[in-house]
Amino acid sequence: MTSPSSGRPLRADALRNRAKVLAAAEEVFAVQGTSSSTEEVARKAGVGIGTVFRHFPTKESLLEAVLVALLERLAAEAGELRSSADPGAAFFGFFSRVVSQATAKQAVTEALAEAGIDARQATGRAGPGLRAALGVLLERAQEAGAVRADVGPGEVMALLAGMSYAAGRAGARDDVLRIAFDGLRPCGCDDQAAARR
Repeated sequence: MTSPSSGRPLRADALRNRAKVLAAAEEVFAVQGTSSSTEEVARKAGVGIGTVFRHFPTKESLLEAVLVALLERLAAEAGELRSSADPGAAFFGFFSRVVSQATAKQAVTEALAEAGIDARQATGRAGPGLRAALGVLLERAQEAGAVRADVGPGEVMALLAGMSYAAGRAGARDDVLRIAFDGLRPCGCDDQAAARR
């Protein structure tokens, strides 16, 4: 990680401050909305406003970094789940967690769009890692017979995008997830799915 102003590697204390600012920003924006001030983020992080601006010269750069951090965290979580003893539970559990975090991601994405910044820049940097890790989870769940064999990573990413958008707008997340999961399960799993309802 390098300093945006000097291009030199960040010292350990600067890295810690950057991480504190990102964590605080994610929490502040999730609870109070993306119109919250950078001063509020600095207060929550326990740093001065100058520290925030040294790492993130604009609020938009902070929002973009929050989105990248969220996607990177999801990719790391998916990577940790690939050795799960129950690949089906790992896949469906991860899918649910992505959808549950959709509101925060959507708020950040919309704030970037309002500022004239294409959020695809952020997802372009962090998205491939998430897609690759999700692909491994999908493949393992299919090998275990928990997910239909005719579903590919592209369909899963499209479902995640649609479900995330719907969860942020329409609610009824659990009911909609149940319906989507029933569609992802192989034929013959309908009885099992009905038993879980």
